[in-house]
Amino acid sequence: MQGRFTRRDFLRTGATAAATTAVGIAAAPQPAGAAAFQDPGPHDLIEVTIAELQARMRAGRLTAVELVDEYRRRIEAIDRSGPGLRSVLELNPDARTIAAALDRERRERGPRGPLHGIPILVKDNIDTHDRMHTTAGSLALLGSTPPQDSTLAARLRAAGAVILGKTNLTEWANFRAANPSSGWSGRGGQCLNPYALDRNPCGSSSGSGAAVAANLCAAALGTETDGSILCPSGINMVVGIKPTLGLTSRAGVIPISHNQDTVGPMARTVADAAAVLGALVGVDPRDPATAGSAGRSFTDYTRFLDPNGLRGARIGVIRQVFAGFQDKVDVVYDAAIQAMRAAGAVIVDPADLPDVQEIAASGDENTVLLFDFKADLDAYLAARRDPSIHTLQDLIDFNNAHAAQEMPFFGQEVFLQSQAVDLNDPATIAAYRAAVANDKRLGGRDGIDAALSTFRLDALVAPTNGLAWKIDLLDGDRFLGGSSTPTSLAGYPAINVPAAFSFGLPVGITFMGTAFSEPALIKLASGFEAVTRARRPPKFLSPSLVI
Repeated sequence: MQGRFTRRDFLRTGATAAATTAVGIAAAPQPAGAAAFQDPGPHDLIEVTIAELQARMRAGRLTAVELVDEYRRRIEAIDRSGPGLRSVLELNPDARTIAAALDRERRERGPRGPLHGIPILVKDNIDTHDRMHTTAGSLALLGSTPPQDSTLAARLRAAGAVILGKTNLTEWANFRAANPSSGWSGRGGQCLNPYALDRNPCGSSSGSGAAVAANLCAAALGTETDGSILCPSGINMVVGIKPTLGLTSRAGVIPISHNQDTVGPMARTVADAAAVLGALVGVDPRDPATAGSAGRSFTDYTRFLDPNGLRGARIGVIRQVFAGFQDKVDVVYDAAIQAMRAAGAVIVDPADLPDVQEIAASGDENTVLLFDFKADLDAYLAARRDPSIHTLQDLIDFNNAHAAQEMPFFGQEVFLQSQAVDLNDPATIAAYRAAVANDKRLGGRDGIDAALSTFRLDALVAPTNGLAWKIDLLDGDRFLGGSSTPTSLAGYPAINVPAAFSFGLPVGITFMGTAFSEPALIKLASGFEAVTRARRPPKFLSPSLVI
């Protein structure tokens, strides 16, 4: 996990082991009556908040070095051994040195802010210019180093955070295969759900969601194009903030689409997610989209936390398409709505998007993502200067040459579809531009904004996704539904908050609003969290104990 190795080393010595390990993740259930894994501690790290960690360090009862060591021990006991979650791809070999420097700085000059000395994991598609890898979960990019930190990695370091390591993900952020198993990557194998070890953690930010849920870090970063922060947050019972497009920089993040990609925090509480978000925002010349956030971002989003945040808020209930996809989730959703009403919210039910059926029928998102992926990834790879991987076609060729390691269960149909797009064809360009405009209209003006205006709402709410499905490496995901698409098309913010359990599996709800409405959504989310207090740590249940 910590050693420096190359793509060639892995392919030469680890091919058979990698394939065997991936198969082993989906092993047969344990016999009936098997005991749940006992969390080894340290128990004062379980469900600890960033504010509590800062209080301990301020009082001299904890150092950043000790905290790094304790999280590393948990990762070894839970992620590598024990239930073997496979949520963390590698640890930062310099984390302890960085933490020691931050401890000295605290003693001599005081803390930089709320993240000083706090260990944070980042998804493995976020560049770090250090001794770790950035691979999007693929073996193809092992052995090369990005020329500089991503803007967000640099901002975490500037805030005093310790980048503890890289998390597993659905390879290439779930944009390679037609029907993959979420949470699987060639580099990391299959990530597991800490609440039910035979269930999927959802993707593509699966490792970030599972690691936060299992208390392997204080918080993590995930990325979203459509659902990749929200779904793993909902299924792993953590808070996930999918920001407005342009609020956080994508510079140095392996892309899918500049029209939809966002990066945001995943944490166990709304307060922790808000604290991390404040360190990430700001205009970045490396990402032109961030220019729109000028004067609309805050370095401290914790100021919007409010345990009474639901009182007097007008919240619209989505019922069509983006709700009603699983009866077990519907029960939790209705109870959440009643809890909001009891907490003083004005509930407008239903308050569906006027164009919801048009969104469901549109194929424009696929048109945009296939075009953008080829163009944006080729641009990223050109700047990355990997010795052998320069284009999407190079990745396709690599996967074909190393199919036993990279494609033991599913293929690269999406790669092939994207590569087939002619980026220079006038008709293709025209269709692409029309699709971009239509997506923005569908999600924004005629979708979320229209519903907010028509019903005079502060926000909309929907169930985040269905219950975690069983891991199936042969036939892929059984995804029943979710509510992430409208905010993804529009580039608008959304926050998942834990709501309850159904048959031992987490259920989350999503608050969504218009552009740069993060303050209002944080207020509502913290109010809902205070009322329901639904979050519970996982028990790493074996399949025989889940239901």
